[in-house]
Amino acid sequence: MLPNIIFRYFATRFLWSILTIFFGCFLLILLVDYVELIRRGSNKENADALSLFLMSLYRVPELAERILPFATLFGAIAAFLNLSRRLELVIVRASGMSAWQFVAPALFVAIALGVFATTVYNPGVAYLKEKSLEIDARIFGASFTTSGQPASQGWVQQKGEDGDSILKARTTFDNGRQLGGVTVFSYDSEGQFVERVDAKSGILENGYWLLSDVLVSSASAAPRHYQTYLVSTHLTPQEASETIANPDSVPFWNLPDVIEQASRAGLPAYKYRLRFQTLLAKPLLLAAMVLIAATVSLKIFRFGNVGKMILGGVIAGFVLYVVTELAKDLGNTGLVNPILSAWLPAIVASLMGFSILLYQEDG
Repeated sequence: MLPNIIFRYFATRFLWSILTIFFGCFLLILLVDYVELIRRGSNKENADALSLFLMSLYRVPELAERILPFATLFGAIAAFLNLSRRLELVIVRASGMSAWQFVAPALFVAIALGVFATTVYNPGVAYLKEKSLEIDARIFGASFTTSGQPASQGWVQQKGEDGDSILKARTTFDNGRQLGGVTVFSYDSEGQFVERVDAKSGILENGYWLLSDVLVSSASAAPRHYQTYLVSTHLTPQEASETIANPDSVPFWNLPDVIEQASRAGLPAYKYRLRFQTLLAKPLLLAAMVLIAATVSLKIFRFGNVGKMILGGVIAGFVLYVVTELAKDLGNTGLVNPILSAWLPAIVASLMGFSILLYQEDG
């Protein structure tokens, strides 16, 4: 009975410490973002304080999702320090419990948070991001070139009834079905250049892109301006979602369908496979952060050098973050298998943390 009580007590302490740091950072980001939105919307008629606050509140969770590993690292370090200062770890050790028994609650909390972040928080972030974009378009105008999700790729080749064309967009909405800052180079059936089309926005319809506020340039005529312009395409909504939409805008539960549809269309889907595997690996990544925190926290009051050891943990956490981002870049280009890119940094960090902790406690 006593170990179960201690497990729950330690787990509560770790959870509270991690959530305190996470929501502290969340509120700080929210404050900074809200102040920036007030500055941007000071000369807009549709900008009221409540709408700007909701816009900021809807889009900050996406930024906060990226700081969860660091909140886990710093929260675990803070929890271990507090338990040591209050001599609770000393008492637990004196009762015969090993370090692994009071590290286990922290690992349980980290894995549970990772599962929650992947299965619940991430889909909620994607939904709230879309809501924030709707408010952005309403307040600051339908200028899709300055809002929305960044486009997934550079140039996208497409076929149509009028010939081939290549398309590029700055931003996307609705999983690639709406574009902002569109540029299209059109070619005839023989591959000869026909015209360049620059548009403020575009919407994918059945068999064509409906472009708005368009400037058309060609070698045989002076530039012409049109309110709307059609560019034929054989892209389906699913293919547009795969080739143009940002993977971060697709909820976790929708990623398998997007990947399957891309495979049927003969598209590689590297970024979407990597995004899916990265979300799956998040619980292990958070567990690795806890192991790193344990290696720099458990011996502090026996050997001193508090500042140096905490600094070492912070540096180790940032190195893991840099390695993870580098692996993502390699996976996005297809140079490295997405599964390897997503899982290898977390696996290596976990094994290293486990080995160091094993040497410190049992070596």
